[in-house]
Formats: sequence, structure tokens, C-alpha cells
Amino acid sequence: MRDLAGGFRYLLAGQRWVFRNGRWLGFGLLPGLVSLALYAAALAGLLYGVDDFVDWATPFASDWSSPWLGIFRGFLTVVVISLGLFLSVITFTAVTLLVGQPFYESLSEQVDRTEGGDVPESGRSFWEDLWISARDSVRLLVRVLLYGILLFALGFIPVIGQTVVPVIGFCVSGFFLTQELTSVALQRRRVDLAEQLVLLRGRRAQALGFGVPLVLVFLIPLVAVFLMPGAVAGATLLARDLVGADSAEDGAEGETEEADSDSHPYGQGNPYGQGHAPGQGQPYGAPGQPYGAGQQPYGQGHAPGQPYAPAQPYAPAPGQGHPYAPGQAYPPAPGQAYGQGYPASYS
Repeated sequence: MRDLAGGFRYLLAGQRWVFRNGRWLGFGLLPGLVSLALYAAALAGLLYGVDDFVDWATPFASDWSSPWLGIFRGFLTVVVISLGLFLSVITFTAVTLLVGQPFYESLSEQVDRTEGGDVPESGRSFWEDLWISARDSVRLLVRVLLYGILLFALGFIPVIGQTVVPVIGFCVSGFFLTQELTSVALQRRRVDLAEQLVLLRGRRAQALGFGVPLVLVFLIPLVAVFLMPGAVAGATLLARDLVGADSAEDGAEGETEEADSDSHPYGQGNPYGQGHAPGQGQPYGAPGQPYGAGQQPYGQGHAPGQPYAPAQPYAPAPGQGHPYAPGQAYPPAPGQAYGQGYPASYS
């Protein structure tokens, strides 16, 4: 819930930014008004010809008796209009971004400038950026159409089709709407479509918190036009956070690896590779300490700071004596008497 609320806060922050900078509000309205005119004409044509389209698409039902013919074709009419509205909501942002590419690029740059830090530039020409934006929009449109067809088919399932499926549809629309809006700022940072989707999937709840409310209000055409500049501004703020958080995680991983490397005298791991058991001495002691300091390189009982002066005799192997313990006799090996193989004492 916190991430959902965080995404919605980015949306509100973008609207506040635009209203504090009124000149950019008017500047960003122009592409939306052009797109609104185009979509209004397309939807008017759909409403005008939807009955003829449904009659043409269902010739097999022409001989059905009343009232089944009217119910069936009326249902299909509602479905076609709903699908048209769904596609208009999804594609409106993409078309508006294409129409207003230079407008929204400038608006996004200004948001970066006022928020501080670097103002990234793609280094590509206007036509290259336009081509990349159009290509990515087509790719997303194909994905949205596939989702739309699937959700359309699931809509015929009783109960689920009228409750769960619409919710899923709004979530899908909100996610891709967020991607389209953040692409303005992310393309300037040379983040391609695949990486954009990875970043947003990592913050899926934030993406939904930003996009789903926009989908709901974008159902009202005039509201969509007036909220579009603020949506681009808010998406730029979100993109700054996405890229910044990703860079911070990479930097933290790099610092951890560097710290691990510096903590051993020979780079990563143990001084001679693998196999050094915790708690056992290292051949050259701890880094920065003299030989044997704090370690026990020659058995147990080695006094700290004395490299080769065992404080206690070496524990013998079964059946063997202490080879360097003056004044002590060697215990005989099983089956051997004193003096066989070793002297009885060492003095």
C-alpha cells in the first residue's frame, strides 16, 4: 500500500509542479488538444457506424427471432464501444506523446533542471528520438492488443468477467500508461524499452499507483488533456527516482565487492584461495599484524605475538611422544617398549 500511495504522490507532485509553472501548463496543452480533436472524430465515427458494423459481423444471427436478435446485437454493440474506449485510453497517451514530442521533451528537461542535478540528453537527433518513440509505441500497442483480446475473451465468464476482469484491465492499462509517460524522461537517459519495463516491474506497485488513477480520469477526454502536462512532469519525477535507485543499488554492490576484496591480503576470499576454516590461523597472520599475532600457526597453545615460541607442547598423535618437549619421555607406541625407535628421554 505504501508503494501504491507513493506512485499516486508522484502524480500529484507533477500536477503541482505544472500549476506552479503556469507557462509550461499552456505549453503542454497544445499536443493534447490536437490529439483530442483526432480521437473525438474517431469515436464519433465509431458511434455512428457501430450498428452497421455489428450487423455486418453477425450475418448468421439475421434469422434469429425476437428478442434474442436484439439482445445479442445490443450486447455486441456495447462490447465494441467499450473496446474502442479502452483502446482510445491506451493509445491516447502514445499518440499525444508522438504529436507533442518536442513539447514534452522540453517540459521534462525543465523538470530535471528545477529539481537539481544533471539534465540528461540522449545525444540523438530529433528524428531519431521520434523514430524510437514511434517504434516503442507500436511494440507496446501490440502487447496491449494481446492483453485486450485476452481480457475481452475472459469477460464472457460469468461473475468473474464482470468483476475481476475489469480490475485487471485497469491495472494493465495503468502499468503501460506509466511506461509511456516515463519513456519521455528515460529515453533522454538512453534507457531502452526492455530496461524501462524491467525498472517498472521492479516498482510495479508504484507504477500502478501512478497509472491507474490516470486511466480512470483519462476516460473523461477533457480531463485527460488538462492533466497530460502534469502527468509528464510527475512521470519525470518518477523516472528520476527509478534511475537513481537503480544506480544507488549498483554502487552499493560495487562498494561491497571492493570492501570484500580489500579485507583479504590476496584479494577475494582466503589468502591462498578456498579451504581456510574459520577460527584457524592464517599462514601470515591477520592483515597488518606481525607473523603469528593472534594466530596459532603451529598448533594449539601458541602465545599471541610470539611467532615460533609455543607456550605448550604439541599434542602428540596417538602412540607418539612430544618431539620437542625437553625433559619428557616419549610414550611408547602400542606394542613397543621404551627405547624402541626413540630414546627414552630427550635432554
